[in-house]
Amino acid sequence: MSLYPSLEDMKVDQLATAQYRYESQFAPLAVSPAAVSPPTAPPSYPLNPTEVPVLVGKRGGSLYPALSDFMGLDLSPQALAELAPEYALAIPQSTAVAVPAAPSGPLAGMVAPLSGQSLGLQRAQVTHGIRQLTLCKDASGKVGIRVQDVSKGIFVCLVMKGSPAALAGLRFGDQILQINGTTVAGFTKDQVHALFRKSAVNGISVVVRDRPFERTVTLHKDSVGHIGFQFKNGKIIGLVKDSSAARNGLLTEHHLLEVNGQNVVGIKDKDITAIIEEGGSIITVTVIPSFIYDHMINKMATSLIKGSMDHSIPDV
Repeated sequence: MSLYPSLEDMKVDQLATAQYRYESQFAPLAVSPAAVSPPTAPPSYPLNPTEVPVLVGKRGGSLYPALSDFMGLDLSPQALAELAPEYALAIPQSTAVAVPAAPSGPLAGMVAPLSGQSLGLQRAQVTHGIRQLTLCKDASGKVGIRVQDVSKGIFVCLVMKGSPAALAGLRFGDQILQINGTTVAGFTKDQVHALFRKSAVNGISVVVRDRPFERTVTLHKDSVGHIGFQFKNGKIIGLVKDSSAARNGLLTEHHLLEVNGQNVVGIKDKDITAIIEEGGSIITVTVIPSFIYDHMINKMATSLIKGSMDHSIPDV
């Protein structure tokens, strides 16, 4: 789905797309198809000037005259080799270019950048862009999210596993901007929950900004499989000197939200460690400042976070 810098840009794009579709319905009726001649493609010009095709009304088939056209002299390579061998040596000859063999050993399959092909990095992308989703309600009449108001904004603080919200791709920290065309800036969480309850079963339009408080950091494991930070209850409490975490700008007083794109909120520390150990040599973590995290999960039961949070691995 396309991302736009602002909500207004997204609306303008929707209007322009609708206008284009409307005009395309009537454009074929205005002009008879037989009266419209197909566009003529411009002639292709090769890089070699002597291979330019003959143009209509022009003499010759090349852009520049050949050497043999000057003063009637035969300056072909064969003639020069016979009559003036000293000049024939200066004529460049076509030579085969040796292509180096594919690297073997530890450099085999090496790609630059090293983390560019990491599947975890692709799953963990935080764009801060705007997207529009369409939700529905489940059998119990719920969409499967809980929200919290932070600084006059509404943020997703719980996405229930298997819910319509999880299937639509909502994630912890997404900022909800509109619900069915109603801008929710300044609303309380109770008002937003009420909007969802009053919505129809199907076709609930939700506009969100992708996780504005979050960022991702890609880390590389060292020779013993460490990436260089300690955490407790999901909170980063220490960095190892000269480690990948320290070199790549990971900070303490931040909470782990995702490991390689998989939500780890509410998961025990030992289970998060296992996910990191099994995640390959390149690990991408998604973090959020701890004071914002604490505010977002405030007054939410720990059992609800641990038992109901969606921890599925996102598709890419």
